[in-house]
Amino acid sequence: MRGDLSQTAVLLELEPVVEANLNRHLSAAKEWFPHAYVPWSEGRDFDGPLDGEAWEVGQSRLDETTRTSLILNLLTEDNLPSYHHEIATLFGRDGAWGTWVHRWTAEEGRHGIAIRDYLLATRAVDPVELERARMTHMSQGYVSPNSHHPINSIAYVSFQELATRISHRNTGAYSGDKVCDQLLQKVANDENLHMVFYRNLLGAAFELAPDQSMRAVVDVVKNFQMPGAGVENFGRKSVQMAVAGIYNLRIHRDEVLNPVLRNVRIFERTDLGPEGERAREELVEIMDALDGAAARFEEKVAARKAREAARRA
Repeated sequence: MRGDLSQTAVLLELEPVVEANLNRHLSAAKEWFPHAYVPWSEGRDFDGPLDGEAWEVGQSRLDETTRTSLILNLLTEDNLPSYHHEIATLFGRDGAWGTWVHRWTAEEGRHGIAIRDYLLATRAVDPVELERARMTHMSQGYVSPNSHHPINSIAYVSFQELATRISHRNTGAYSGDKVCDQLLQKVANDENLHMVFYRNLLGAAFELAPDQSMRAVVDVVKNFQMPGAGVENFGRKSVQMAVAGIYNLRIHRDEVLNPVLRNVRIFERTDLGPEGERAREELVEIMDALDGAAARFEEKVAARKAREAARRA
């Protein structure tokens, strides 16, 4: 089918695909419980009405970069009410689409619960600053930077869910803390299943409207932002994570964009019209530019580490 499809047409055409992938998701998803991954025995009262011990940085067994990454990931998860509003408004609350929206929201909801409980039980972060950051971030809400069309949104979440999985997984590995790593593995597993769901829908969208889907992918890749981009001091936090290798341009290009693009056969498709071909050519240029930018960043990080090593020597 060629030509641009309306929002209503896309939702109707993809509903059987949503139902099939919802059933696949439910059969693949494994039940897990946030409370089982929190070391409650380490917890104790904080200062305040309970006259506990005030937090100070020496109580955390995590380094600054791990704390920064965990806080940024948690604040991103905290904005779930806004994300739910966005996708429920776009996809609807009825039929297979609605069932998926609510199931996705329920699974995402446990991520913030689990991470916050871990951080507070282990005294990994300042609880006062964490709560203030949550209030500030959630008070801003979230509005999707993408066109409010299902294909654009499906393209975005295909990349975003994979990016979130990698960010959580790499944070756990970087932390050096076994409990943190186990918890974030569970969170990352959920995100991976969500990515597969949306990626399969993106592949189906290409079969429906190849040119329109290609244009959507290019627009999303060109303007991609993580949903936590509105967090206060996001730029500084993201650079800190990038230098540590938790999430950076190289990871974004090679481990997030490329796998999804390969899966939907972006560079192999023979069903594109002139507009789709122009969009694909633009995508090649964008990917090449990202490759160059990633290489320059890697050179800067290597030079910085060399200078630090020389100073220590």
